[in-house]
Amino acid sequence: MNLSFNLFNWWPLVLVLKHQRNQQQKTHDYSQFIKGRDYVFEPLNQGLAGQMTGVGRGIKPRDYIILRRGSELSHYQVEEIDYYADPPDMWMALLKKVIDNS
Repeated sequence: MNLSFNLFNWWPLVLVLKHQRNQQQKTHDYSQFIKGRDYVFEPLNQGLAGQMTGVGRGIKPRDYIILRRGSELSHYQVEEIDYYADPPDMWMALLKKVIDNS
């Protein structure tokens, strides 16, 4: 049995899995930003979803965003996001509230 040949065949799979691991969701904390000045959030469906316009690079679908609503923190997941052409770090996103079942 030629083990080096078998391991060589698995190398592309290892590279794909490593790439997927690096593509995990990130959390973007907007709780210190001021609503209306730094970002705009419009609640939808009684707050279970929302539309947000903000500034920041690297936000992708499935990432999380933390917002402050009064003294409480709310967690949302990015469903869709579109970046503006100018400025290139401005975006508009559709968010879904993350419900904590604990």
